[in-house]
Amino acid sequence: MHPRTRARLFAAVGGIVVLFPAASSVPSPLYPLYQQLFGFSAATLTVVFAVYVAGLLASLLVVGALSDHVGRKPVLVGALLLEAASFGVFLGAGGVGALLVARVLQGIATGAAITTLGATMVDLAPPEAPHRAGMVTGVGTLAGLAAGAVGAGALIQLAPAPTRLVWIVLLGLLAVSAVIVAVLPETSARRPGVRASLVPRVGVPPRLRSEVLAVTPVLVTSWALGGLYLSLGPSIAATLLGESSRLIGGLVVTLLCGTGALASFLLRDRPVRSLLAPAAGLLAVGTAVTLVGFALASLLLTAAGTVVAGVGFGAAALACFGVFAEIAGPTERGALFALAYVISYTAFSVPAVAAGVGSGLVGLATAAEVYGAVVVALGAGSVVLTLARGRRRPAVPEPVAAGAGTPCE
Repeated sequence: MHPRTRARLFAAVGGIVVLFPAASSVPSPLYPLYQQLFGFSAATLTVVFAVYVAGLLASLLVVGALSDHVGRKPVLVGALLLEAASFGVFLGAGGVGALLVARVLQGIATGAAITTLGATMVDLAPPEAPHRAGMVTGVGTLAGLAAGAVGAGALIQLAPAPTRLVWIVLLGLLAVSAVIVAVLPETSARRPGVRASLVPRVGVPPRLRSEVLAVTPVLVTSWALGGLYLSLGPSIAATLLGESSRLIGGLVVTLLCGTGALASFLLRDRPVRSLLAPAAGLLAVGTAVTLVGFALASLLLTAAGTVVAGVGFGAAALACFGVFAEIAGPTERGALFALAYVISYTAFSVPAVAAGVGSGLVGLATAAEVYGAVVVALGAGSVVLTLARGRRRPAVPEPVAAGAGTPCE
């Protein structure tokens, strides 16, 4: 493939990398509005949030490695069709049941898409700069989360049909993505093992286990914080800080994820492993400052803490996805990115659901404070573990040749 063509395709697929997380964060500023329209509690809200993650994790476990066997394009086409179906259900939603169906469909579509897109980015990255795929995947994911939240918040606040227009816009962007996938050449050859790849499992090649363990604490800390902001962030802004504007609700998410995307971009030339410990430290410090802002009902202090945590969030995404992009062999990419997202979204969802349930028992303020304290502890622990592992990190053996064995055990 000609380098210029490769670069154009890399950029085009990067746009789709942004779209899926953007669509996944659109409901965040919509949740308070849906609560008013359909009359459900914060606990029910977190159920709506949780079914999305359940669908996503199931998709990752079942089809996470499928593109390594059938090719990237068929999986991406299926993901786009499911995503379009979820948007259609959102458009006609008249109650909680429809929201649950839409979010499950969106979760399945996103799970199929993100791991395949991550692998495709590695396939298309310049041979001399494989880490660029990790950088674009990390930046694109955070930029998408930020853009989806603030874009939806702006449309809800300023445009007509607040629960419908945003889905129409996303359907248009999905159509553009379909054109990109249609002209995309297949980047992964078919190989045996399709049925075996559909058996749900989480594993990693033995030669990569120490590398995956090294990044897991930081990955868990960063996505646990992201789960708080995307599930309850707008509600926290409205309840604890007295900000009822839908746009402000979206900006709460954007401040974390947008700062993270900018930080990832600015740090793109740094060695990815050198960012792991600083990222965890910034997550802990930023969350601690944010907790003080909550306690004092200070919007300025809360925003400052969120920015600091956002830098850590971005550095963590760049470091973690960068490491995965560097260490994966050609036949391991789909499975390894699936594992990365399983870890991420488990950390993203489980604490957020617990916080939603807890808010009904002890109040939103107490639930947010406990959640934040856990993130601070995770961040501090991640710094210690990352530095300890860094001192004794072994070399990563070369990947096995294609067909020489199963990529995961």
